[in-house]
Formats: sequence, C-alpha cells, structure tokens
Amino acid sequence: MKKFILLILAFVVVGILGYKLLLDKPVKPIEIKEHPLTIGKNSTQFDTAFAGLLTQYYTLKDALVDWDTARADQAAYTLGSKADSLPVKTMKADSSIIQTAQSLMASVSSEAKAFTGETGIEARRRSFNMMTDYLYTLANAVRYDGQIIYHIKCPMAFKETEEGYWLSNTRQVVNPYLGNKHPVYKSKMLGCGEVTDSIDFAH
Repeated sequence: MKKFILLILAFVVVGILGYKLLLDKPVKPIEIKEHPLTIGKNSTQFDTAFAGLLTQYYTLKDALVDWDTARADQAAYTLGSKADSLPVKTMKADSSIIQTAQSLMASVSSEAKAFTGETGIEARRRSFNMMTDYLYTLANAVRYDGQIIYHIKCPMAFKETEEGYWLSNTRQVVNPYLGNKHPVYKSKMLGCGEVTDSIDFAH
C-alpha cells in the first residue's frame, strides 16, 4: 500500500515539474505575414511625368481663360504627347489599376488631340471639359500625391445653363469657361465657380 501511495506521489511530482517547465519555456511568437498593399507611393519617375502632364493641362486652362486658341492648341498637343508617354508601368500598383490608368491616359490623349481639330472656342471648351473628367479620374485612380489638385465647377459654363469643370493647383477660382474676354460679361465672371473636391493623397 505504501509503495502504491509513493508511486502516485512520484507521478504527481513529475507532473508538477513538467507543467512548470512548460510554463517557463519561452513561447515562440506567431509570425504574421503582411499582405502587400494594393498600391503604394508611386515612383519618382511617374510622379515627375504626371507633374509635367498637369503643367500642360494648367497651361491649356490659362490659355482658355485668355481666349487664346492658338496657345490652347499648342498646350493641348503637348498634353496629348505627355499622356502617351506617362510611365504607368513604373507604378507600384496592381495590374488592374495599371490597366485602368492606361485606358484613362489614352482617353486624355485622344481628347487632347481632338481639341486642336475643334472649331471655335466653345467647342474647345467642351473638349476641355471632357479632358478634365478623364484627368480627374486618372489622378484619383493612380492616387497621385505630388501636389493637391482642386476640382472646380462652373455652373454656367455652356449657354449659361450647363455646368463645366476644371482642375487647378490652387483654390483660387479663375474660370476658363467664361474667361476674361467674354463678349457680354468681359472679366466680371472670372471668379464664377466653386471648389467641389480636392485630390490630396500626400497625407
């Protein structure tokens, strides 16, 4: 009987010691693998090229403010070339985003080239409105973070009843649809418009 009791005690002691050893053993942390982000910060090459594209767009906008179709045509032509050469494949993005960007940049390029074939400034401004829509969508799709881009609306861009939009690198409203040489308003409606959105992926 004593041997049986001693045997049980021995098992209990061994069990306690084994449990203590397990508690004292360092636990290996579970390794959590991070999934890559769908899109990260774009390459310097891409951001530089996109900044150049925006510069030409702003030049085109300013030419429309001044009712200068010759300067607007030149800016639109250069804008189309820059859209064609935008290095979207250097983006740190999923293939689906790259394909979307390629489609949008093709639309920007096509509309920029069509711009120069339009007759009269109103037709050019309608083309500019289409171009703005494509470029605005493109900037959002690629999450451009080189600068803040403001999306501005003119409520009376066409025939005083249809709205039109443009992009700007400042919040200041300088309307390219009514401009500073309007046959009726002259420059009185140059400040007509409101900021409806801003693209700011820097933060």
